[in-house]
Amino acid sequence: MRRTAREGSPLPRELVELLRARPRAEIAVCPPFTAIEAVGAALRETGIHLGAQNLHAEREGAFTGEISGGMLAAAGCRFVIVGHSERRHGMGEDDAAVARKLRAAQRDGLTPIVCVGETLAEREAERMAEVLVRQIQVAYDGLGAEAAAAAVIAYEPVWAIGTGRVAAPEQARDAHALIRATLERVVGAGAGARQAVLYGGSVNAGNAASLFAEEEIDGALVGGASLDATSFWKIAVAAAGAAAPRWD
Repeated sequence: MRRTAREGSPLPRELVELLRARPRAEIAVCPPFTAIEAVGAALRETGIHLGAQNLHAEREGAFTGEISGGMLAAAGCRFVIVGHSERRHGMGEDDAAVARKLRAAQRDGLTPIVCVGETLAEREAERMAEVLVRQIQVAYDGLGAEAAAAAVIAYEPVWAIGTGRVAAPEQARDAHALIRATLERVVGAGAGARQAVLYGGSVNAGNAASLFAEEEIDGALVGGASLDATSFWKIAVAAAGAAAPRWD
């Protein structure tokens, strides 16, 4: 929840200018709802995708203050973040709510970026695996192989969100490997290899390359570092220098 449409609109224009010789990376920008129109206009025909930070699970109805997936798609969004840790832990969204939003996003033609991750207390209690397995099982239960592969997962340890702490590359690698193994059990053979899994949690221009060097990490869900076009561009360049995305 940063910047008005007027304050935020220069950022995508600066980013487009930096990416004129665009690195080979899939890039999306997910502004607040009030800036979607302005940012979408700046990104039009640039190859950079537009996304949103949340959606409601229903198509329409008496849900004052909410935004549906259909509204986002009509506004030009391709992606939508689902179950961000700040919504899970600050807004009370549980695993079942995240599962409904995942399905709503796909129903309305959006690609969901499904966030999973443990708190510091859960990691210190050695419950990280239990938490990730539960979150993925609930979100992906009953989802077919094609629908699962069309979604994106972002592993974002809650203890690294906005704290300046970042998971060591090997910590992120192990969590991503667990996510893929869980998908193999929940969705079916091959699901883990087909799934794009991003890392989120204090990613910046200084640590992105070391994270992307891990084979299990396909990209990043970038928070504060995305508010500066040059910083975001450096992360995109680091991503382009890594292995080709799984969804190519």
